[in-house]
Amino acid sequence: MRIVQGKWKYLLGLVVLLAVSLGGNLPASSAPAIPLRGIVEGFYGTPWSQGDRLDMLKFCHEHKLNAYIYAPKDDPYHRAKWREPYPTDKLVEMQALIAEAKKQQVKFIFAISPGLDIHFDGPQGEADKVAMEQKLTAMYELGVRDFAIFYDDIKNKDAKGQAEFLNWLNANFIAKHKDVSPLITVPTEYFRLDMEADGQVKEYTRDFASTLDKDILVLYTGEKVVPDGLTDEDYARANELYGRQLGIWWNYPVSDYLESKLALGPIEKMPVKSAIPAIFYNPMKHAELSKISLATGADYALNPAKYDAVRSWQKAIKAQYGKLAPDMEAFAEHSQHMVVSWAVIGPEDGLATRQLMDAYWQGADKAAGKKLLAELEKLEQSVVKLQQELPANVLQECQPQLAQFQRILQADMLGIRVMAGEKQQAEFHQLLEDVKAHDKEAQVSEDTARAFLDKLAGRL
Repeated sequence: MRIVQGKWKYLLGLVVLLAVSLGGNLPASSAPAIPLRGIVEGFYGTPWSQGDRLDMLKFCHEHKLNAYIYAPKDDPYHRAKWREPYPTDKLVEMQALIAEAKKQQVKFIFAISPGLDIHFDGPQGEADKVAMEQKLTAMYELGVRDFAIFYDDIKNKDAKGQAEFLNWLNANFIAKHKDVSPLITVPTEYFRLDMEADGQVKEYTRDFASTLDKDILVLYTGEKVVPDGLTDEDYARANELYGRQLGIWWNYPVSDYLESKLALGPIEKMPVKSAIPAIFYNPMKHAELSKISLATGADYALNPAKYDAVRSWQKAIKAQYGKLAPDMEAFAEHSQHMVVSWAVIGPEDGLATRQLMDAYWQGADKAAGKKLLAELEKLEQSVVKLQQELPANVLQECQPQLAQFQRILQADMLGIRVMAGEKQQAEFHQLLEDVKAHDKEAQVSEDTARAFLDKLAGRL
């Protein structure tokens, strides 16, 4: 796959965009591949290792993802110390990443998040312009030709100041390097429901959108920070607010807001008719396990109209886990749905198992209990096999959740037998307490196997 050099036209066919109304919708049969598609290492917490990044660049090439944004929130030189140059050892690592990205035909997009303390006015503002230009020039000299400036997750809402700073950078750095791609940014109001209030565009979004140069690509996260899908209609509404086609920063499988759980499901519920200029998936800190979801995201980006989330997910697990695929699929099916007070995303966990549990509680016949026990035993066998045979680097990422899932399954099975009069309650309550002791550190199948356990406890 050859990456277009120079001022990339967000659509390899810019004609496609020009042929579409501002809403950006096309007949489903004509929906194009998303031209700029990749990964944004943009999560909070422990950044990926150098080895993780090098491996992920190869993964991107293999899955026809053509871009990687370097934006780890906890890299001090990306955010808290953005003005300071990278130390020599970090520059050596960066050089290796840039070289590998070029080898793998993946755009290496270097991002800075200066919003915590950037100045836009007076001598300090001029000094920050110089600092930013020097920081980007150092990266340019290493071989970077793609840059991003992010204003997310900050208190400062000086929309005009932010946009004018980007416009200055656009004119004084981007435009002066003919081989550099258009600038990418993320605004402070970066999801649609935060861009409006009482049906009106909020002042920040209005000023940022109207001031920002039209050739700067804006990324947003959809309706919410972590939304349960994105429709073509809602995507069109966001485009109308900005007066341009927005790129998508998709917060799945990232789990920095719920680190006790693994997001192992597919990308789902995405636009199928829209001409989207770019999409970037924010992964977990667990690089290996992120690949399940990222592989499905690659499939979606290549053919949005014909994407089948379940089929893509099964294909990804089979390709990545080989003979362990049935067992990994069984486990992953119970670790997809991410829920906190402000976020819901990912397929429901263990729906087939939940149906068996519902049938058990209905108590129509004894066969329901036997079917459920057989299912739980099969799941535990998969967990045991994964613990024994997964590669060490993968097992390290999921061992807490595998161990907790096994505890839950064992307690569920014992509870069913206690209900049938085959076992004593004392052992069940001991297993229940063991599960509770690990709930905070590892979550899995909360609304299915774990909820079933609570219901058993309420009956015993």
